[in-house]
Amino acid sequence: MALLDRLRKNEPKPAAPTSAAQAKPSKRELPTGREAWYADLKSRVHNALFERLDLSKVGKVSQDQVTEDVVQATRMVLDEEKVLLSLEDRERLIREIQHEVFGLGPLEPLLADPSVNDVLVNGHDDVWVERRGKLEKTVARFKDDAHLMRIIDKIVSAVGRRIDESNPMVDARLADGSRVNVIVPPLALDGPTMSIRRFAADPFTAEDLISFGSVTQQVMDLMRGVVRARLNVLISGGTGAGKTTFLNVLSSFIPNNERIVTIEDAAELQLKQDHLVRLETRPANIEGKGRVTQRDLVVNSLRMRPDRIVVGEVRSAEALDMLQAMNTGHDGSLTTVHANSPRDALMRIETMVAMTGIEIPQRAVRQQIASAIDVVVQVARLSDGKRRLVSIQEITGMEGEVVTTQEIFKFERHGIGEGGEVLGDVIPTGIRPNFTERLRIAGVPLPADLFERRR
Repeated sequence: MALLDRLRKNEPKPAAPTSAAQAKPSKRELPTGREAWYADLKSRVHNALFERLDLSKVGKVSQDQVTEDVVQATRMVLDEEKVLLSLEDRERLIREIQHEVFGLGPLEPLLADPSVNDVLVNGHDDVWVERRGKLEKTVARFKDDAHLMRIIDKIVSAVGRRIDESNPMVDARLADGSRVNVIVPPLALDGPTMSIRRFAADPFTAEDLISFGSVTQQVMDLMRGVVRARLNVLISGGTGAGKTTFLNVLSSFIPNNERIVTIEDAAELQLKQDHLVRLETRPANIEGKGRVTQRDLVVNSLRMRPDRIVVGEVRSAEALDMLQAMNTGHDGSLTTVHANSPRDALMRIETMVAMTGIEIPQRAVRQQIASAIDVVVQVARLSDGKRRLVSIQEITGMEGEVVTTQEIFKFERHGIGEGGEVLGDVIPTGIRPNFTERLRIAGVPLPADLFERRR
């Protein structure tokens, strides 16, 4: 018994019209706005399909059978509509109905495009994408806010979360690991808004970043040694600068025989090691109970015998627990933070520690930072849209009340190319870092001239 059994047994019954615009006249004329008419037709077909298919059969029959039944049912409903469509339009409609039933509706073609990095929905009729660092408006649109909310509900419910007026902001993820942020009215004044940050099905490797020009082979050799020698690394950068991508690459250098615990708000890291424990925060339920924060997970992870702790991004009070973990034997930890420079990153960590509400002297906090974090890596998205590593700095200690650093590598600009691309290279500053001794003890070979400034 398949999904179409119910449709075949019952006489076709049109859905009761809710307005004059939805009524079905015997002879339909195409309105002036063909796309509006097409969207209205698709909505009616979609609604009729869900009314007549026996959705209780989903999961009890094969995916191929489900797909075939949906295609047949769509054709039957189209025949009832008695609307003349070209073969191309009919196949397009069937394909889009399948996207509605099985996927994310108008977003499916965008999510299937490997060149799209971000999908930004500013309202039901305003959808943008980012390709190669540049924003482009698309022709994709939802019928109305209710249609967009149906897709949003499908996304958030799949990861056990909810969104409504009492809980108008939520972070979620798609099945492919893409990160989703949603904010709806009353906070979003112009209707539901959704941002999707996509990640490659196969995460980028060190070789990929080198081929893209994001880093040099020198820098990657150094960072591989830093991870192997178990230095604590903070990756800093603005929104869309490539922090998570770089964190994934650095995490790939962790030996396969170590136990790794990852902690994230919405799981997006793509580590491939065998001994991996992935933890994710949980929002409060409808009664306001059951919330689990990143701080809770960091504290709990210390009881799980981790060799490495990887925090997707420190945002709040968990920064203090992360610093304490780094200072109490959990070397080799990795995390990211939103900041525009290494110095700003350290200031943000200091501010986050203050969010705990615990009275800690400023100097004591800075001493914790100076002793916990070894290396700060700054990444940025340049004006041409390319993501580049722009600085590697070593934290060297304290001088008075100030955390001291020294820059090991930096991005040196040469100018702007004819196509608007930023010209420049990541070069050594000529300073030999203090941690080279730790790399030597860890058995990490580095070229003798790695840190020599080249002219």
